[in-house]
Amino acid sequence: MTNYRAMIKDKKRIVIKIGSSSLQHKETGDLDYIKMEVLVRELCNLRNQGKDVVLVTSGAIAAGKKAVHIKAEENSIAVKQACSAIGQARLMMTYEKLFSEYNQVSAQVLMTKNTIVDDLNRFNAHNTFSELLKLGVIPIVNENDTVATYEIEIGDNDTLSAIVASLIDADLLLLLSDIDGLFTDNPRENKNAEFISVVPKLTDEIMDMGKATTGSLVGTGGMNTKLIAAQIATSAGADMIIANSKDVRIIHRIMDGREIGTLFQANKDENFYLKDFVTSLHND
Repeated sequence: MTNYRAMIKDKKRIVIKIGSSSLQHKETGDLDYIKMEVLVRELCNLRNQGKDVVLVTSGAIAAGKKAVHIKAEENSIAVKQACSAIGQARLMMTYEKLFSEYNQVSAQVLMTKNTIVDDLNRFNAHNTFSELLKLGVIPIVNENDTVATYEIEIGDNDTLSAIVASLIDADLLLLLSDIDGLFTDNPRENKNAEFISVVPKLTDEIMDMGKATTGSLVGTGGMNTKLIAAQIATSAGADMIIANSKDVRIIHRIMDGREIGTLFQANKDENFYLKDFVTSLHND
């Protein structure tokens, strides 16, 4: 029997997504610098092993809201876009400082739905990522919430991270969130919910387990968005793991092949076309 977990350590191109709630102190909403520092150290260590690493980070809008004292639940488009402009700069400044302490160059990449559905934009984005990775840079990706509206937004960073994984031909997508992985039901509401360690193939039954809910005021995704991300990533040929970011040192433990989180095994679909999938977002 193939030990799929042991094969994780051989992955060469990795996209890691971390959510808003994982980057902030729950009590105050301020950035958790210790957790961010450990995250950066983990990513730099992967780079030092010769792996290509891309970080998809949430937190810009939340950081902006905190900076100008706007309540977390205020979510008008104008407020979100203004707070994104404020928070994105603050978030990147923090990442840049932390990465520089490890002598690691980082870069900012902001995307919208149009980055993918427009053929020239998608081609240019692919080339930009390829060149950055060739240079040993760690790209830091977020949706361009400053300009995004319903028509051009991707919607959440679970989906965005899977789109990036598909775009750059990653072989592993790691979603770090505030949940241990996939359960048969919502474990916050059902104590009898059973944990699922491995998903060999995404079936209708598995997809039905997704619920568009989240346990956090600052996050936008629920299990539903993570399963959509799994659809994209596995169809594009990447394995995907959902794991709890309570301790971000979990990254190197996962990369060591330990049985942590839920592993969705890659099932490359030769008919999968990223542009068509992204175009269908919001059109269902």
